[in-house]
Amino acid sequence: MNTRILLKISLTTLTLLAALALQPGSDAAEASNKIRVLLVTGDDVMPAHNWPEVSQAIKETLVSAGRFEVRLCEDAGILDSAASLSRYDLIFLHYYNAKTPTLSDAAKENLLQFVKGGKGLAVSHISSASFKEWPEFRKMCGRYWVMGQSGHGPRGVFKARIANKEHPIVKGLEDFEADDELYAKLQGNEAINVLVEADSDWSKKTEPLAFTLEYGAGRVFHETFGHDAKAIRNASVQKLIQRGCLWAATGKVE
Repeated sequence: MNTRILLKISLTTLTLLAALALQPGSDAAEASNKIRVLLVTGDDVMPAHNWPEVSQAIKETLVSAGRFEVRLCEDAGILDSAASLSRYDLIFLHYYNAKTPTLSDAAKENLLQFVKGGKGLAVSHISSASFKEWPEFRKMCGRYWVMGQSGHGPRGVFKARIANKEHPIVKGLEDFEADDELYAKLQGNEAINVLVEADSDWSKKTEPLAFTLEYGAGRVFHETFGHDAKAIRNASVQKLIQRGCLWAATGKVE
């Protein structure tokens, strides 16, 4: 076989390989189309909240949707690097700095600019209690947990109601039973769009359990579910988290 024929075969093979790599079903194409999520964890109220197990359940919930590529990071110091954050579409905060220091000034500014610039933030369970010295974080959360004021009754089964049936995150979803802590008396007066609510025996009020708000050009999805991995693995809660993260990252649910 002469050199010209070998060269022609080689070029044909390379062309075919390149075409396969760009096929919609290829790993490279799928990875490039997925929403990149930075799941920040690493501290919480222990032993009440087993954050390693809950974080894994959140990661599994997102990955199982087939739409997300998730990096789980147990060091909130990653927020110090604006360059690192630029790789992601959504920051998912499952973190309460019970024993670790608060964020640096640089990390705070990076998080603000990440969301203000048009990307997404998801806040889960007691994460809104973090960084209590930072008023702007509380504003970005929409509602936030204050130690000694916010609370809940005994963990148990309760009825969660869809409050805004037309919002794309919950459109078509039905009321559901949750086995969790029903968070109550969250503080704050920012304008929020309540998606899921429940009646609390502890506060004697109807409490918002999942809601959204806009922050700058970005979007925040805040859900209060997730006392443990079992609570996260509730099928309705999983769907809520998946859709909420899609909306926060892209502004739509498709």
